[in-house]
Amino acid sequence: MSAEKRYFDRKNIDPLHIQGLISIGTLTPIADDGYMVEASASGFRLEIFRKDLCDPKLKDTLTLDSIEGLEVSIFIPAMDLDITGIIVRSKYCGDHKFEIGIDYTSDAPEYWRECLCDLLPGPGELH
Repeated sequence: MSAEKRYFDRKNIDPLHIQGLISIGTLTPIADDGYMVEASASGFRLEIFRKDLCDPKLKDTLTLDSIEGLEVSIFIPAMDLDITGIIVRSKYCGDHKFEIGIDYTSDAPEYWRECLCDLLPGPGELH
């Protein structure tokens, strides 16, 4: 089994506050807050702190495997923008923090994804 080839470069971004990580299928909140820290034209990576998880079962575990595969929505208040995607990976990073990798849903045009990535602030651009 070979590794999947990444077609788009990742861009580290100034941590961008997101408000709410919500499962679209059940309209269940997964997390209240978090930060987008990396993006590409294929997806993005969030950092979520344990205290911001909504489900007590998720707060008591070191893995978020149970949410992988869910179609989710996030809201970026600074851009007044809702984005949907599918959780493709998650990892506990220690210090009460999780990383969540999300790929855009298939209905997001590639051109739009590339433009969004260009618009996201690079490290130090917001301060």
